[in-house]
Amino acid sequence: MSHGHAHPHDHSDDHDHSHDHSHDHGHSHDDGHGQALTEGDMAPVVDMSVPDAELSPGQLSRRQMFRRAGLLGAGLTAAGVLGAPRQAAAETGRGDDFDRFEPRDGYLWLAGDHHIHTQHSSDGMYRVIDHVQHANAYGLDWMVITDHGSVAHAKIGVDKVNPDIVAARQAVKDTLVFQGLEWNIPAAEHGTVFVAPGRNEVATLKEFENAFDGAVKNATASTPQNEALAIAGLNFLADAVKQRRVDDALFLANHPARKGIDSPHEIRGWRDAQPSIAVGMEGAPGHQAAGIPKPNGGGSGRGFYDNSPSADSFPGYPAESYKTFGGFDWMTATVGGLWDSLLAEGKTWWITANSDSHTVYGDASDRGPNSDFNANGRYNDPIYKGVPNLSNGDFWPGFYSRTHVGARGFSYGAVMEGIRQGRIWVDHGGLINGLVVRARTSDRRGVTLGGTLYVRQGAQVEVSIEITLANRPNWAQFVPALARVDVIQGDVTGPASDKDVFTTPATKVVQSFEVGKNNGTVTFTYNVGAVDRPVYVRLRGTDGNRGAPGLLGAGVDPHGPQIDVFGDADPWKDLWFYSNPIWILPRR
Repeated sequence: MSHGHAHPHDHSDDHDHSHDHSHDHGHSHDDGHGQALTEGDMAPVVDMSVPDAELSPGQLSRRQMFRRAGLLGAGLTAAGVLGAPRQAAAETGRGDDFDRFEPRDGYLWLAGDHHIHTQHSSDGMYRVIDHVQHANAYGLDWMVITDHGSVAHAKIGVDKVNPDIVAARQAVKDTLVFQGLEWNIPAAEHGTVFVAPGRNEVATLKEFENAFDGAVKNATASTPQNEALAIAGLNFLADAVKQRRVDDALFLANHPARKGIDSPHEIRGWRDAQPSIAVGMEGAPGHQAAGIPKPNGGGSGRGFYDNSPSADSFPGYPAESYKTFGGFDWMTATVGGLWDSLLAEGKTWWITANSDSHTVYGDASDRGPNSDFNANGRYNDPIYKGVPNLSNGDFWPGFYSRTHVGARGFSYGAVMEGIRQGRIWVDHGGLINGLVVRARTSDRRGVTLGGTLYVRQGAQVEVSIEITLANRPNWAQFVPALARVDVIQGDVTGPASDKDVFTTPATKVVQSFEVGKNNGTVTFTYNVGAVDRPVYVRLRGTDGNRGAPGLLGAGVDPHGPQIDVFGDADPWKDLWFYSNPIWILPRR
C-alpha cells in the first residue's frame, strides 16, 4: 500500500450543503422578514456584479448561504439554483460537450433515502409525516416512501398513502417526498420502485404492483418464468415513461445479498433489459442498529443480515456473502467482487445507502391499537408507550445512512436524473461532509462521479479528490474522524461470457491516502498515469477503527472492511464512505 499525503486547505466556513436546512429550495423564498423572494428577487443574489450592500437582508442571507456552500462564482444562474431547466444541452459525459455544461462544483449535493416504510406496510407503524419531519430534521433533502408490495397494499394501500404524501409535501416544502413501493421482485429479493410525482403516479404504481409484484402474483420462487416476469415489470415502467404516463421511473435493488436470491445473472438481466430504469442497488442496507449488542440493542446482524442459504439462493455465493462488511453488503464491500464485475463490463450500476426504516431503535411509541391492516391497508396512528424499544433495528431517515446525489437543481426530476447518471456518494454516521471528485487531463475540467472521461490513447490522467471533513457532532454526538481514503481501480474488460460471474481479476486498491487531520478540507491527487486501456476508478474511506484483508486477498485489498460480528456490531464504531465510479476510456 502506498501512502499519499494530504494537502490541507482549512475552510472554517465550510458547510455541508446537503445537511444545511437554513435553505429553502422552492420557487419563492422567505427573506427572514415575512416576505417571499421570487425568482426575480433571486437574480441579484447570484449576480456577483451586484455588491452585497445593494441586496435586501433576505437576499444577502441567501447569497451568504450559497457562498458557504461553494456555489457562487460557479456559473450558476438564478434559474439553475432554483431548479429550472438550463438553456444548455443536457450533460452527456462525452467529449468536449461535458466541459461547457458543468460549472465547477456546480451541483447541489442533495442527501436522501430511497427506502422507508410507514403504517401502510404490514411491518411498519409510523405516519408519513413522522418520517418526513424526522428526515428533514436530520438533514435529508429527498426521500422515497416505499411501503411493501402485498395483496392489501396493491388493493388499497397505494391509494391510501398518497394523500398523506401529498399533505407531507405541502407541510415540509424543503424535503422532496417521492411515492414508491418496495417491490417483491419476482424470483428475487426486494427493490425500490418510484416515479416522479404527477397525476398518474398512483395509477401507474398500482397497475405495476398488481401485475408484477412477486407476492401479489405468487411468483417468488426462483424460476425462469418468474425471472421473466421481473423483466416484464421493468419493461412496463419504461413504457410508462415513454408513453408519458409518468415523467420518470427508477428501480434499485434492496439488500441484494441478504438472502442470496439475487443471482448475478438476474442483476445483469435487470440492468441490461432497461438500463435507464434499473440503475443500481443498495451498497449498504438499512437496519444498521440491528447489530448493537444486547442488552443495549437487538444483538443481531447489521442490516438484519442473519440468513442462511435456501432452496432459492444462488448456490455459487460463499458463506460470507450473507453478512455485512463494515455495514456494507458483500456485493459492494468485496474489492474485485460482484459490483466490480459489473463495472468491469462497463455497466452503469450505482450504489446507495438507506435506512429501511420500519421501527426505530430506542423509540418509545407503539403501533396504533385496534388496527386491522388487512381490512384497512394501514395501521392506526402510533401511540406513545413510554418504554424505549432497544430491540428495534432501524434509525430515522438521515440519522445514520445518507445517499448524496449531485443534482442540477432542487426538483424531483433533478434528483432522479442525478441518480440515473450515477452522481452519487454514500456515507454512514456523517463520516464526511462533502466529496468532490474529478478525473481529468491537464487541459480539461474533467468529469465527476458516474461520468466517462474520453482521452487520447496514452494521455496522462489524474483523479483529484477534495473532501470536506466532518465539522460537527453526528447524531451519536461525536465528530467522526476520517483516517484513510482508498482508491480502487479496475480494467474494463467487456461483457462477461458467464452471466453468473461475480469476480473480476484486474480490480484492486491502487493507492491509499492517510488523512492526518480532523477539520477543514483535505485534497489528494491520484495519478492514473498514461491511459492505454479502458479503466474505472472508485473511492472509499474509513474511520480506521476496524479492518482486515479483503476476501480476494491482501494483494487485492490489504485493509478492507472487516466482516461484521453477529450480535456485536455497533454501527457507530465502524464508519465508511463509498463513491460511485468514473470511467476513463482511451480513443484508439
